Amino acid sequence: MATTDAPMQIDTDAQTFRYYRHAVEKHWDPHDIDLEADREALGDFDDEEFDSLKRALALFGAGEDSVTTDLSPLAVALDDFEDQLFITTQLYEEAKHSDFFDRYWREVIHAAEDDRGQEHSSPADERWFSDEYDELFERNDRAMARVLDDDTPENRAKAYSHYHMTVEGILAQTGYYGLTLQFDEDTHPDLPHLPGLVEGLTYIRSDEGRHVGFGMAKLKELIQTERVQPAVIEETVGDLLPLVQAAIPSYERAGDEGVTPTELTDYATNKHEQRMQQITAASESIPDVEELTSLAD
Repeated sequence: MATTDAPMQIDTDAQTFRYYRHAVEKHWDPHDIDLEADREALGDFDDEEFDSLKRALALFGAGEDSVTTDLSPLAVALDDFEDQLFITTQLYEEAKHSDFFDRYWREVIHAAEDDRGQEHSSPADERWFSDEYDELFERNDRAMARVLDDDTPENRAKAYSHYHMTVEGILAQTGYYGLTLQFDEDTHPDLPHLPGLVEGLTYIRSDEGRHVGFGMAKLKELIQTERVQPAVIEETVGDLLPLVQAAIPSYERAGDEGVTPTELTDYATNKHEQRMQQITAASESIPDVEELTSLAD
């Protein structure tokens, strides 16, 4: 009879291994999404609404480009093999997110510009980005790179707080939540619908839930082992919040029902408070991966 206690390379009970397996099982391809209806729907946007959508897509597309490159220091610094397995899936998923936004601009935005007799715009044009947005991602880049130069528990906590708790957990998830609500026919039936964008964002939001959960788990581990105090996380995120608030675009349309800035602020605040409680309270645990990736809210 075969024994089951022989040492193995992978700890299949590890939380981050479960995240890795979930990512493998939930694979999706950005080029499988049908964008034809979106190309037609943009004909109903006036020039101001069209420009507002382009700004939002440029911001989030550039953000995905940035976090794809900024994540690499963790792939070098992390020790546990199961963490390494998960980071490979996150790098892959961040690249897919960039691919989706690039494809959407090429196939939907440029097509709509052709219909309007406009020159093709670029999502990399500096006019889309504010100084606060640039500063937020520059700080994220520095925080992640610092782990390579000085790999201390506090610097790891600051890296997770910048990347997973703020850029992904607040900016990206709040922005994607707002975009999804604005253009999903089930939530705002009187507004133009962009089903291809909503489908892509649904996949991206689910991926981001897994990514944020990983950062939360690593922060909880640092606090439980008393290598970092909760104040480090709160102070780091609090210092970044003004930049985040300036970077999240509004999706209100004059005279129409739509997502308001107050809704987005409430969503971001409630999510952050909930996550901090799960990270810092000994009586609470990080949600399982199915809850992390659920979009029931």
